[in-house]
Amino acid sequence: MNQQTRAIPLLFSALPLSVLAAESGFIEDSTATLQMRNYYFSRDFSDIVGPNRQSKAEEWAQGFILNFKSGYTQGPLGFGVDAVGMLGIKLDSSPDRTNTGLLPVQEDGRGADDYSRLGVAAKMRVSKTELKVGELQPNLPVLVFSDNRLLPPTYQGASVSSNEIAGLTLQGGHLVSTSLRNEAGDDKMQAMIGYQPQRQASSDAFNYAGADYAFNANRTTLSTWYAQLEDIYDQRYLGLKHSQPVGSWVFGANLGFYDTAEDGRKLIGEVDNRAFYSLLSANRGGHTFYVGYQGMFGDQGFPKVFANVTTLGNEVPTYEFASADERSWQVRHDYNFAALGIPGLTTTVRYIRGNNVDTGRGFEGEDWERDLDIGYAFQSGLLKNVGVRIRNVTARSNYRSDIDENRLIFTYTWNLL
Repeated sequence: MNQQTRAIPLLFSALPLSVLAAESGFIEDSTATLQMRNYYFSRDFSDIVGPNRQSKAEEWAQGFILNFKSGYTQGPLGFGVDAVGMLGIKLDSSPDRTNTGLLPVQEDGRGADDYSRLGVAAKMRVSKTELKVGELQPNLPVLVFSDNRLLPPTYQGASVSSNEIAGLTLQGGHLVSTSLRNEAGDDKMQAMIGYQPQRQASSDAFNYAGADYAFNANRTTLSTWYAQLEDIYDQRYLGLKHSQPVGSWVFGANLGFYDTAEDGRKLIGEVDNRAFYSLLSANRGGHTFYVGYQGMFGDQGFPKVFANVTTLGNEVPTYEFASADERSWQVRHDYNFAALGIPGLTTTVRYIRGNNVDTGRGFEGEDWERDLDIGYAFQSGLLKNVGVRIRNVTARSNYRSDIDENRLIFTYTWNLL
């Protein structure tokens, strides 16, 4: 835990307990949940490309995530506190099967038996503006909350969010370090370009500012954002989301454009990328159909903070379809079985194909991926609130390693407050 985070409890110790107890908003508006997450992850690699010759990554682990969010003390200036505690426990691993992202890898090459983290953030509210300092989990177009392993990542810094104008949300932040999804400590942030981590350099800070404006009865949202991974890249984003009911159908559009260049001392060299994505949807009953197009333009693939996913329409947790000059297309079908009287059961089938990749090796890169996701949340009985998710992936490429992936995830959430 960094020095900034350790200082937060000291800040709140200055508030008398009698004051906190007397202000009903601080206690009565508090929430606390504990999620149990049992996670099996397996990836088989073939036609391996790159120096890492590991043919399989397979681990099984148990995670616990405690989230506490207080209300605010009453009055024009309200104070509160958020806290997150996480624990990961190894159930199965081997030195030749590590690097799944579930467990830290120790110096001897083995997965750690356990790892844990406790983070706290102080928060202050004035009117409809909120300031947070400490452990943060932002979810932004330029820094997506990537909770796709045993434990979620966190960041350390400060953020502000304001909703003073109806429909308009303004946000800004300064983050100085991160705790990755399979780490207990803090570290500086690094970048990824396309699918390749840029481990040769780290940044001292990630700065962002953005605005989202919802109108048309909240069916249309316009977004504009700026982000800077100091001395590595700066990025601009424009986005549009819209939904339109037409009879028994609801049509949707999700469009976005990123423009990214090198920043400051250019610690990883030149960065030149422009990315456009479009994801169109049509929903009727339990069915939702999607078609998507995504294009990379410039000399490099899409830049992002390691090891996050992004809002790109065709990016999925296995392949990103964001290499230099890549063009990709997607078809997808989601079904909610509540329409057939089976609430809690959902499926997703997705196929993405990309080509035109500038591999730098004298040939055009191509890749494709097929995903199947099945999820079920028990609605009643002894297993109520238990969730099960199965994920099966086949991904193939002529310029990077092929992947066959399986995930099995059980979750159970207790509402403590």
